[in-house]
Amino acid sequence: MKFASYRTAAGSLSFGAVADQQLFDLRRALGCDDLDAALATGRLAAFARAGHLGGLPEHDPAQVQLLPPLVRPGKLIGIGRNYSDHAAEMQSALPAHPSVFLRLPQSLVPPGAPLVRPSASTALDFEGELAVVIGTGGRDITAERAFDHVFGYSCFNDGSVRDYQFDHSLAAGKNFDGTGSFGPHLVSADSVGDVRALTLRTLVNGREMQRAQVSQLLFDIPFLVAYLSRVMRLEPGDVIATGTPSGVGFLRKPPVWLQPGDMVEVSITQIGSLRNPVVQQESDG
Repeated sequence: MKFASYRTAAGSLSFGAVADQQLFDLRRALGCDDLDAALATGRLAAFARAGHLGGLPEHDPAQVQLLPPLVRPGKLIGIGRNYSDHAAEMQSALPAHPSVFLRLPQSLVPPGAPLVRPSASTALDFEGELAVVIGTGGRDITAERAFDHVFGYSCFNDGSVRDYQFDHSLAAGKNFDGTGSFGPHLVSADSVGDVRALTLRTLVNGREMQRAQVSQLLFDIPFLVAYLSRVMRLEPGDVIATGTPSGVGFLRKPPVWLQPGDMVEVSITQIGSLRNPVVQQESDG
């Protein structure tokens, strides 16, 4: 089942299930203010198993403003160099361990909202990724039990400001306001099946820039969940962006930087398509 967070035309925040080109409002039915709370309490998982949509209020998706699936995400955990072809295009040895970094929630914009090329740089790049959303927390989770802790999946654009990433720090390059995106839906794992069979594509203005299967991950999802849970307690609502394949803009010759007016789309089979235009940052003064 697909879930979304959104703001209604009246300005209220809500969340619901997506089916038959309609949004079925779950806020009152589940007794939670947002999808984050429904996930943390286990009510979202219970509803996904039951799947009864009858009698719920409906919204036309075209009449609401989609938000990132989680409006109060816990940890946003990024994984670097997790496809062999991406490591190869960087002329980098295959990593012996996952390369882990963190993003701030304010670095992400909702589905359909503009990615912001900052005034400090013209080197804004795209990175299409599969996002894994934790549904059940835990510490020292085994790889064999990892999928028991995964609620579902979404699309993620780990947009990066490359000159700051390489000349300043990874944290700076990954955390400019409004340079990445997450959504449009959170898709429960039981409706995806074999996640390894999913195909990830990134397009800029309709031109395919990246394509890979999730099976090509160097460190697969069970390994990542187990590894990260040794380092930190994973909690419901934590998001793991699993890494990007080859084809990123900064390694093309000449480099392909995102320009104001571009349209970026991260598409994953059975998950959906995350589309964002690009705009130039406006000055505050």
